[in-house]
Formats: sequence, structure tokens, C-alpha cells
Amino acid sequence: MLKHVGIAVLVSTMLAGAARADFPVSIPHAFGTTDVPARPDRVVSISLIGHDFLLALGVTPIALRKWYGTDPYGVWPWAQDDLGDATPVVMQGEIDVEQIALLKPDLIIAQWSGMSQSEYRILSMIAPTLGPKPGAGDYGTPWQDMLRRIGMATGTLDQAEEIVSGLDNRFAEFRDSQSNWQGTTATMAWSGSVGAYTRHDLRGQFLEALGFVIPQAIEDLAGSNEFYATIAAEDYSPLDVDALFWLDTGGQAAKLQALPLRFTTRAYHEGREIHIDPLLSAALSHSSPQSLHFALDAVVPLIEAAMDGDPATPVPTSLAAGIAP
Repeated sequence: MLKHVGIAVLVSTMLAGAARADFPVSIPHAFGTTDVPARPDRVVSISLIGHDFLLALGVTPIALRKWYGTDPYGVWPWAQDDLGDATPVVMQGEIDVEQIALLKPDLIIAQWSGMSQSEYRILSMIAPTLGPKPGAGDYGTPWQDMLRRIGMATGTLDQAEEIVSGLDNRFAEFRDSQSNWQGTTATMAWSGSVGAYTRHDLRGQFLEALGFVIPQAIEDLAGSNEFYATIAAEDYSPLDVDALFWLDTGGQAAKLQALPLRFTTRAYHEGREIHIDPLLSAALSHSSPQSLHFALDAVVPLIEAAMDGDPATPVPTSLAAGIAP
């Protein structure tokens, strides 16, 4: 499998001079339409994951909103090559309109930001502000659409299309080569107060792109929330899936071991649990072009071990976490 080695570098080499840069552009979103009059030079990302997408397109934001983690400038290992020596301003916590205004941006990326209507109204007076895709909710825009929309706003749509095509082809290759798990059920869950992601969330979409099916029980439990379902402590039946992924954002292996009904799931008894360590969990949560390559490199061997039909086959991360059946 090809290893990701800095998408921005690769794309700029392959597509030098080929970027589509037709301005002005108008991009519809949940709060209206954003008009970008010219190629932006000072881009601010208040999206919790948007800086990855910008960097993948060779656009370095002057400021970004850090989600979590200890990496410099809020950029995780899979995108640090794309960041290079840049030193963007790092924002944390709630959206700070005054701080953004002082940065004098000419474009604000706000997909996957949780931005409210009133915040959009103020931010759009500062600079063109790109909100989430219409009808997708705050966090439901697929990564392909997020990348294309940022490509439109920054004059890098051709690069965006090339990246989408490459990653979609890589997912298709895995689906074609791994027929034993196509159409089987899977979910990404977390321990503690147990929950699971739906097909409307990036993590659920990752599983579907690999050929898994998210159980309808998870979708039904989520209801109007759409993105995740809370699992009742007395009923783990929604987690009765063929491949059960446990996300770990740090220190959750012990919580997983302590779940009293975890041992009632088929995945536990049949050796089809996959413990996703904190770095890989972050990659799946970001679901950016760079982190998806990183995630595919790491997670596919784990799925192969879990889905080989032999409960005795060890799943490496589960053993490392001390949670193997």
C-alpha cells in the first residue's frame, strides 16, 4: 500500500499550474451563500479539522482552531509535513470573533465548526465565511464535499478532485480485495458512557467506504441527533455487529474492560473486537485526506485479523491494550 508522504507536496508536483482559479465563486451553505471575490491570501480556519483540508490543498492558514492533542500548532503527525515551517496562530475553545477580526482574514473556513447562525452573521461581516453543506448539519458533511468546497473557495478545485479520486480509488481497492467483510455489519463505539456513531458521521462513513453496513438499530437510536447513538447500560443489542470498533481518545482501555455487558456481544466472543488506539482514533475523527491515508494503513490489517473467521487470531491493538477475549 502507498504511504502518505505529504499530500500537498505530491499534489503540487503532479498538478503544478493546473489549479482551477475562476473567481468570483458562490458557494451555498447552511446559512446562505458565500461569495468569494478573488483567490484568498489570508485564510482562517475555525473548523476543528479544516486546517488539514487546507494543508492538503497547499493552502496554509494564518490561523487555525485546535481541537485536541499535544502536537505543535494543533496539527497531528499525518499533516505535519504539509505544515512545514509555518507557524499559524492557534485558537482554542469557543469561536472568538474579536480575535478573528484582528487577524484580518479574507476567507474563513467554518465547516465542522459548530458555528451558530448569529456567529455566522458577524463573521461574514469580517470576511467571506464558508459554512457547512446545506442539509448536512454541523458535522455531517462528507470529507469529499468538505474538500471540494474548500477547493472552490481557494482556487484549488482541481487539486481537490485529484485527491478525492485517489482516496476513493484506494477505498474501492480495499473493497474489491476484501470480499469477506463486504456487507457485514460494523460500528464505531466508545466506552465509559457507551455510544456509537451513525452513517451520518465521518467515522461511520469510513466504515461504509470499506464496505461495512451500519446497523439500523444505531440509526434508530440516534433519532434527531443523527450523528451518534447512546447505548443503554442494560441493553447492548445495538452493538451486536460483525466487527466492533472501540475508539480510545486516551486512557479508555480500562473503562472498556469494566463494561459489564461487553462480554455479551458476539464480537467479543468471536474475536472481532478492534481497539482503536488514541492516535488512530484521532485520525478517524479528523477524516481528512492525510489522516484517511494514515488510517487505512493502520486499520486494514486490524480488520483483516478480526474478520478472518478464526476467533483465535490476535488483533494486535486489542492485545496491546489488554482487552483481547
